[in-house]
Amino acid sequence: MIWRVLLFICFGLLGAPNALALNPYVRAEPVACKGLTACVSAVEHKLKSAGFQVLGIHYPRGLEQFAVLVATDKAWLQTIHAMGGSAIIGAGIRIGVKADGSVSYIDPGYWFRAYFQKKFEARRNAVQALQQRLAKALGDRGYFGGDVPAVDLPKYRFMIGMERFDTDKALLYTHKNFDGALKTVRENLAKGLNHTSQVYEVVMPDRKIAVFGVAMNGPTSGEHVWVKQNGADHIAALPWEVYIVNGRVYAPYARYRTALAWPGLGLGDFMRISDHPDTVQAMLTAVAGGRNERFNDF
Repeated sequence: MIWRVLLFICFGLLGAPNALALNPYVRAEPVACKGLTACVSAVEHKLKSAGFQVLGIHYPRGLEQFAVLVATDKAWLQTIHAMGGSAIIGAGIRIGVKADGSVSYIDPGYWFRAYFQKKFEARRNAVQALQQRLAKALGDRGYFGGDVPAVDLPKYRFMIGMERFDTDKALLYTHKNFDGALKTVRENLAKGLNHTSQVYEVVMPDRKIAVFGVAMNGPTSGEHVWVKQNGADHIAALPWEVYIVNGRVYAPYARYRTALAWPGLGLGDFMRISDHPDTVQAMLTAVAGGRNERFNDF
């Protein structure tokens, strides 16, 4: 009888990681600072001292009390390089900073289950090691942001009928080759097309993959509009990713990406930002080199 109980417990433990509900963000140790710029500098120092490379810093328009650093490290880039393909979307680790010294960062176990899908299990150890390095560098005071069962994240969608990570809508534009796609995205971000700007980039030319962090700064339909609506404590949701695989340019469809970043939103919350998915799609399609004229005033 005892062996049956022990066997039941063992099987339960083996299934536990997938049964857990995960949150998108981790509360880090706050930093002692006066003003947002000083707070960002303090977090940047922590990251660099722990061996991370800061890829870019984002001060979102209209969210003057918040900033986001995007970082990575050598070990994590090696993991991304080995995976290839759409895994490039996970090259940057987003860290949110508030002017009062509050710090948060993405939970890799949450985001990369969603982004890597079937490839996640083979890289589980690398993801856990990254989590440990982040916790050592920034601290870990618990998780927040709304929970999603771990088993649901690889095929996550807000509700039946809505988009998943691999929806056809994620494809923005197809170029003849990788170099052409890379050149187009870089040029369009450099000139601020549709009030966008580049926060960071990671390019792996030998694998023909790249990712850009894209700020959307439009005065009436930029990221500050829906971040304020959804909750700015989730600031580490920013910036959006545009990524390239061979000659194809992708971005997670906004209805998926927003729900993933704010999984606690209700249907009524989405209705209040009902234009958001199509507006983002239009902005980023243009950045990718395509034409989307449904919205022409950003």
